[in-house]
Amino acid sequence: MNTMALVRPVVIADSRTPADGIRWLRLVAADGGDLPGWAPGAHLDLILPSGLVRQYSLCGSPTDRRSYEIAVLREPAGRGGSAEVHDDLHVGDEVRIAGPRNRFPLEDAASYVFVAGGIGITPLLSMIREAILRGRDWRLVYGGRTRASMAFRDELEAAHPDRVTILPQDEVGLIDLEAHVAPQPGALVYCCGPEPLLAAVEDHCGRRWAPGSLHVERFIAEAAGPPPSADAQTPFEVQLGLDGPVLTVPADKSILHTLLDADVDVLYSCEEGTCGSCETQVLAGEPDHRDTLLDQSSRDNGCMLICVSRCAGARLVLDVDPPDDLTHRAADSA
Repeated sequence: MNTMALVRPVVIADSRTPADGIRWLRLVAADGGDLPGWAPGAHLDLILPSGLVRQYSLCGSPTDRRSYEIAVLREPAGRGGSAEVHDDLHVGDEVRIAGPRNRFPLEDAASYVFVAGGIGITPLLSMIREAILRGRDWRLVYGGRTRASMAFRDELEAAHPDRVTILPQDEVGLIDLEAHVAPQPGALVYCCGPEPLLAAVEDHCGRRWAPGSLHVERFIAEAAGPPPSADAQTPFEVQLGLDGPVLTVPADKSILHTLLDADVDVLYSCEEGTCGSCETQVLAGEPDHRDTLLDQSSRDNGCMLICVSRCAGARLVLDVDPPDDLTHRAADSA
């Protein structure tokens, strides 16, 4: 997968504020055409004018091929991405996106219990629509700091008053999982939200639910393990495409920064192996995976995160397009 090949321009067609501190955007293709299809649980990479890249869950309808919908929480303690979305983007502006990609797919089940914390409601909205289309039973347990901070609360309560439980923390405290997420035969639990909620739901479902019942998505991935020891940081080579130039990755530098130093256009964000923006297809060679995101299936299919992972051998061949001048320089030096 050449991530940059998935990048496309879109235009902000509409915007509103569905809750305190949250901005909703509707994006349409800059050329007016259809956008790539997606399934519930998918997210896209929003490439901001500053160059920052942030991931946001799609919260519209997968049947709408003309637009994407996202909702962005302003995070005062963040690294600037959400502030840029809130303060600097306007209807009519053009931005770029990559994706969509899906690491949180909705599996089929007899019924569902959806548990949302704050902005974690966004991926669950399309899942609820899908559950309804499938004719499945479902319930939503939705917590937040205050009612005013809970996006789409009014719409959900109005449309599904008997299936939606709203639990603002300032009114009722933390979600009582024993009361609201009791085990149900044949049901699956889908949860998205802040880390304390996910940890509590994981503990609860680990004790009360059948193995495999819980599916979660983290906005901030679990903390990575200890950094690799110095003797594991050996140099190796990366080749850009099957016939492309070869670069040496020094012991003290990542693949990502080696590519950036060579003016290779690659997508990245967290630089910690947690967001997936820099996911790259390996055409040959054995990766040394050091991320906390990719599952075994993704790794078996040749995916790696080049911000933290390295090479288990002497060379990796990556599905990355080299800039023309780098190709010419490599040819001249041959």
